[in-house]
Amino acid sequence: MFALLPVMLAALAIPGTTASDASPPTTAQPDAPPAIADSDVREYAAVAGRKVVGRPVDGPYANPDKILLLARDGKGYPAIATSMGFPTRQALPAPPAGTLAIIRLRQRSETVVPGPTADDLAFVAANRLPLFVIGEWARPAPMWEVAWVDDGVRYRTIGEVGEIGPWQD
Repeated sequence: MFALLPVMLAALAIPGTTASDASPPTTAQPDAPPAIADSDVREYAAVAGRKVVGRPVDGPYANPDKILLLARDGKGYPAIATSMGFPTRQALPAPPAGTLAIIRLRQRSETVVPGPTADDLAFVAANRLPLFVIGEWARPAPMWEVAWVDDGVRYRTIGEVGEIGPWQD
């Protein structure tokens, strides 16, 4: 599913070259995103993700999770690159290049104690990409950040007003 998403690459300007140069133009490869989301991405995820809470999802899945892929826009600000419905009990595939973080909105709690599932933790371990999990089953919607921290997957709560809890295993 993610393989069909377009990936935007910026053209690399090389000083001292002209249009008559025989070498083809090159593109800059985006750096790997940080394992822990930058503060602007975390704040954007908290605001944009919670705005989606409670909105219906169209598509072939019954009660799907909502998935938002975050990237940077042309000015360098965090933005939603794509949004889609995704089967609730299915692990996420590897995201396309250029993805900074993913927001997964869950309609129901899949764990005994609310929080990220084993699939969420496994996704972060495999991809070393920040994942934000938002629970739509409660108001205000609880939110967790799952990240690769100190050679392991950890998660923490992100409060309604942006307060951040301690990392947990």
